Formats: sequence, C-alpha cells, structure tokens
Amino acid sequence: MTDAELENLLENPAIIRNRAKIFATRANAQAFLRLQEEYGSFDAYLWSFVEGKTIVNDVPDYRQAPAKTPLSEKLAKDLKKRGFKFTGPVAVLSFLQAAGLVDDHENDCEWKSSN
Repeated sequence: MTDAELENLLENPAIIRNRAKIFATRANAQAFLRLQEEYGSFDAYLWSFVEGKTIVNDVPDYRQAPAKTPLSEKLAKDLKKRGFKFTGPVAVLSFLQAAGLVDDHENDCEWKSSN
C-alpha cells in the first residue's frame, strides 16, 4: 500500500486509527515476506526457535503463567531486528500460545499437550 492509501485508513472508524500502527502493518508485511523468503516459510522460522517441538510448561494455575518468557523476549528482539513493529514479548508469547508453539494450559486441562 502507498503512504496515501495508509493515510486514508486513518479515516476508517472500523479499525484502530493510530498512524504508527497502520504504517507498522505495512512494515510487518514487508518483513514477513523477507523472512518467508529467507526461511522458506514463516512457520519454519517460528519453529526454529523451539527446535520443532511444542514447549509444554508446568502451569498448576493459570494465574502463575508468565506474561512473557525468555523465549518471547528472544523472538521479539529478533523480529524487531528484522524490521517488525509492535511485536513485544507479551504479544509474541500470546501468539506463540495461539499458534501452538507454547502450551500454557493448566496442568489439569483436557487440552494440555502430553509431550
């Protein structure tokens, strides 16, 4: 998208109208494509951080699960180095959990991995 197209998005009430975040979306897409080219896929890049295996954490109570981890800090730092914006360690950990790279389900949860 051009700068003008991104500027027009600031008028759209259906989205977050923060100039930095709107422009970051384009920067992140461009960084994503570079990463995809380098690793063959974004998936391969991500799984390289966990050696291809889901990390299953000991979580007796969800209130004890951390908001960020050394892994999410490392990945966030690498993403930033590669040109990503608004990808801090808390958001990155949430993404890793949602994508199945990190399992922070409570230990007695039926969805807990059995690695």
